[in-house]
Amino acid sequence: MNVPAAQPVAAHGLTPAERGGIVVTFLLAAGAAVTRYSPGVPSIAAFVLAGCALAGQAWLVSIATEQLGGHLGPALAGTLQATVGNVPELFVVLFALRAHQAVVAQMTLLGSILMNALLVLGLVLVVGASRSRDGIMRFSPRLPNDEATLLLVASFLIVLLGVAHLLHDPASHHGQAVSIVGAVMILIVYGAWMRQYLRSERPQEPTAPELRLSLPLSLALVSVAGVGSAFTSDWFVHALQPTITQLHISEQFAGLVIVALAGNAVEHSVGIYLAWRRQAELAIAVVKTSVAQIAAFIYPLLVLVSLLAATSLTFSIAPLYIAALFGTAVLVWQITGDGEATVFEGFALIAAFVVIAVFAAFGG
Repeated sequence: MNVPAAQPVAAHGLTPAERGGIVVTFLLAAGAAVTRYSPGVPSIAAFVLAGCALAGQAWLVSIATEQLGGHLGPALAGTLQATVGNVPELFVVLFALRAHQAVVAQMTLLGSILMNALLVLGLVLVVGASRSRDGIMRFSPRLPNDEATLLLVASFLIVLLGVAHLLHDPASHHGQAVSIVGAVMILIVYGAWMRQYLRSERPQEPTAPELRLSLPLSLALVSVAGVGSAFTSDWFVHALQPTITQLHISEQFAGLVIVALAGNAVEHSVGIYLAWRRQAELAIAVVKTSVAQIAAFIYPLLVLVSLLAATSLTFSIAPLYIAALFGTAVLVWQITGDGEATVFEGFALIAAFVVIAVFAAFGG
């Protein structure tokens, strides 16, 4: 990949409002930590504090990511941001597996894929197309096509396992072994794609962001906020459990929507923020790279890591969500494969996620 030449960074750096926002975010995270480990604190207070802290951390990552896009280009910046932004999923799923909550762990991963590929990408397309002069958001089609392929590869294995279970094929009795082999192969495919993607020349943004922060400071901000969001997500989920019980929310809905929403707060704000700033290439890179990472890297990686946990994770999921995952891959490929998107297409993705969430709310 051709890295853009270094550009002079303005001396003013962070604005006073941004400095104040960092202080507020730190205080919210500290408050969330205190409520998490202090006995007798109402769960609703812990929930609100952790949620606000997540929002602040997401805002901080959005600033740092835009600056990284100017320093490194959309390919490397999108990959780095997606990697940092997906750290909460690793922690949430590992915590759930340790607590023998396999359904929540699996639904969290599926929810992360579906939420980013449908809801978040849909919002990005709506905002990006609305901000375009002719109502069309334009971006390079190569990244969306590549990542639709990765999502289809992961879906291929999941569909095969689902069909084997429905037909009572002998292979259905070896779901864990099939999942292990499949996880290794998907990781190999992902590694080959990532090497190709990072080495390829990416198109530059028509309107590059003004570089206000140095590269080391941008990296520090995105790293601290991303790691912090991992701990905050744990506090958020812990505070949410009593609410889930009181409201009789299904495990499917909790993992698919609520926990996935907390774990993906970084991507939610970053992609939309970049689309609003007319950074179409970077906005698409952030969201689509996150989808590919979860489907073709984090999910298979956790299948292998879960062999050391109290509860193992496999690619065997309920038929309803097999259909949802495969339909999502096809829908995303259809809408973004030509490198152009409109407001109508963005709303189509959002509507698909809402329908899936309704199914999950009624028990999945």
